[in-house]
Formats: sequence, structure tokens, C-alpha cells
Amino acid sequence: MAAVSASMVKELRERTGLGMMDCKKALVESEGDMELAIENLRKSSGLKAAKKAGRIASDGLIGMKMSADGSRAAIAEVNCETDFAARDENFLKFVTTVTEKILETGETDIDKLLAAGLETERENLVQVIGENCSVRRADLFEGNLASYLHTNGRIGVLVAIDGGSDDLGRDIAMHIAATSPIVVSPADAPADVVAKEREIYTAQAADSGKPAEIVEKMVEGRVRKYLQEVSLTEQPFVKDSDTRVGALLKKQGATVSRFVRFEVGEGIDKGGDDFATEVAKQLS
Repeated sequence: MAAVSASMVKELRERTGLGMMDCKKALVESEGDMELAIENLRKSSGLKAAKKAGRIASDGLIGMKMSADGSRAAIAEVNCETDFAARDENFLKFVTTVTEKILETGETDIDKLLAAGLETERENLVQVIGENCSVRRADLFEGNLASYLHTNGRIGVLVAIDGGSDDLGRDIAMHIAATSPIVVSPADAPADVVAKEREIYTAQAADSGKPAEIVEKMVEGRVRKYLQEVSLTEQPFVKDSDTRVGALLKKQGATVSRFVRFEVGEGIDKGGDDFATEVAKQLS
């Protein structure tokens, strides 16, 4: 029997999209014959999931789970291809399983999460609902926490907040869901992001024909405005536009150390046809 090498397993994974153990088993059973292994996998249900792996999973839900004492919370984005599948009870159960696993293990690395038993459940789910599914991202918070999960399950927020009341924490989480800040305060903005914005504004202002010192003031004014727009503490509070979030926090003796906001599908390049279009094409 031909030895099954790591490179053979790697090649079969690339050609089928299946898991390492499935590929290794198929190669062992085919005695190292790559084409026979692929043929056998095609006959099995496992390759059905692999055939769907190329389709873009940009729908889905945000899952959230908090410990009984409220000191730890997990959040994850789990994707599928259509909103119909996102309402499937099997998909909902998988989302719960993912967040419970994060809370239990403290693991937020997706590859490690899947390797801890979730990959088998994911592949089984693909078989059941007939769509590609994936765990896209995850985070874990500890400390004094506030949370908000929008009613449609597509936007979720976790906030680490000290001081204030439970109502304030929920209000801040809802504010973040509505306004999508990037950082807590202007000082937290990444230097490279600020530099890129300054570069863009400089190029825009250069065409104004104004003196250099005026251009510099224009650029700095736009940078300040940008930082106000993306910083939580500088934004007008959604429930009272006359009050900035920072002032609201200070008034109630509260501070926010960090937050995370997940929205289903944000930043995913959906490419060409979606799943519904693909089905329509096949039917026609």
C-alpha cells in the first residue's frame, strides 16, 4: 500500500475543500490513489459540502451568550447564504453551540474553535440546510459588561463599561449599534488610519488654490471632524443629540474601555450572483 504523505492530504484538501481527517481517511482507503479517493468522496455526502464551499455565505446571524453572573460574554458572526436558512432551527442551534463553545473555552481563533469539534457540526449543518455555512469571527469580553442584540439578530454589540447603571450600559450598546463608531475616543484611532485620512484631505484641499497655511488648517479641521464622527465619546448621543456620549458617561461616573460591534455580512465582497440568483439561473 502506498504511503499517504502530508502533501497528498494537502492536495486532496485543495481539490475537494474537505477536512484534513476526511481527506486522509479517503486516501488510506484508496491506498494512495488520488483520483479514486476523489471518486469515493464524490459518492459520499461529505463532498456535497465541499461543492458548496465556493458560494459566498454573507447572510446569517450574530450569536451572543453571557455567563450566569454577567462577568463574561461571547459574541460571534455565523454565516449562511440566505436569510431563509438563517431562520432554520438547525442553523439557530449551531449559532448557540458556537457561542457556548467560545464562552466555555475562551477561544476566539476560528480555526481552533472549529478544530475543537465545531467543524464536524458545521459540515453536518451544511448537509441539513443545503447551504454553505461558516463561523466568520468571534470575541470574548470579561468584566462589567453591557450588551445589545438587535431584534433581527443581524447586529450585536458588547461593551466593557465601568460605573453607571444597567440602563446606561444598554443605552450605550444601542447607541453603538445605531452609529457604528470605530474607537472609544480620538486618542484610540490607529495612527495609520489617521495618516491616510490626512493624506486624502490634503490631496482634496490642494486643488482649492488656497495658500498653504489655509490648506493646512482645512486639513486639520477635517481630520478633527473625522475623529469626532468615528469616536464613541465624541458622537452626539442618539437619544439626545445635544449631549455627547463622553459627557453622558462623565455625568454618570462611567467609562468605556472597549466595545465590539458585529453586523452580519459587513465587509464581505458578495461577488456576482447570490444563492437565489444561482438557483434562478439553474431553473431557467
